[in-house]
Amino acid sequence: MNVSTRKKSSATVRRIKKNWDLYLLILPVMAFFIIFEYVPMYGVQIAFKDFIANKGITGSPWVGFKHFERFFESYYFWRLLKNTLGIGVYQLVIGFPVPIALALLINELRSKRVSRFVQTVTYAPHFLSTVVMVGMIFIFLSPQTGIVNGLITWFRGAPIDFLTEPAWFKTIYVGSGVWQQMGWSSIIYLAALTGIDPQLHEAARVDGASRWQRIWHVNLPGIIPTIIILLILNMGSLLSVGFEKVYLMQNSLNMSSSDIISTHVYHKGILDGQYSYSAAVGLFNSIVNFTLLVIVNRMARKVNGTSLW
Repeated sequence: MNVSTRKKSSATVRRIKKNWDLYLLILPVMAFFIIFEYVPMYGVQIAFKDFIANKGITGSPWVGFKHFERFFESYYFWRLLKNTLGIGVYQLVIGFPVPIALALLINELRSKRVSRFVQTVTYAPHFLSTVVMVGMIFIFLSPQTGIVNGLITWFRGAPIDFLTEPAWFKTIYVGSGVWQQMGWSSIIYLAALTGIDPQLHEAARVDGASRWQRIWHVNLPGIIPTIIILLILNMGSLLSVGFEKVYLMQNSLNMSSSDIISTHVYHKGILDGQYSYSAAVGLFNSIVNFTLLVIVNRMARKVNGTSLW
């Protein structure tokens, strides 16, 4: 070990000793990710094997890309990819800007009481469980007793069975998700807005800028780095559409729009016991998400200079 290496090692040891309490604080988080995220990656190899339970992972024979080829050549591949990508993009286009707009509007409220009330009302749906949320959707959209169809019939329209119509599935899924999560997602933008220097607003007022001009030229540029980071993270989970809500809303009549990769993995892996095939499908999904994350992160770094790494 040369002198420079020894100096770097001793400097690292000094930093750890100096900030030992911070390292101790982050230790449970690191342990969680190692135990529950990285250790289970050992089982990914069954995607390249014909997994036999009594032989275990190591004893099962290697088959290469057999299960990937089966998935790519299957009748359901394009339907699964289209539905998953369609819901993911729809969710990103509609659901991503709404919390930003909500945070900007809440930030402009002059009355603290009104601001707290709006935040409470918009945060509350986040704490509803998925089962309760889907139950509310069924109640509100019921063709016989639902409030939505009640309004439609009041305007002399014909009742619509929304949950059996494939064309309505994505809109219902995304719309209810935006309503449930927009308040909670706006918290990080509100935190970013509090970090904007008040002197910028004072200077803008002196220059005669209106409220909308200050939002556009001061507030929005001030939270752009936060927006970019969250956009990168959202792009990295574009195909990771939530399984629980889709599965609970799914039925035989809307299957053409609701059948996505995660529900396909559930049916093939858990119900049919095709563990290797479902592992291959899940691995394909993760690889696509990771590729999107890397591409968008690189583009953001080149365009704006803001990135995850």
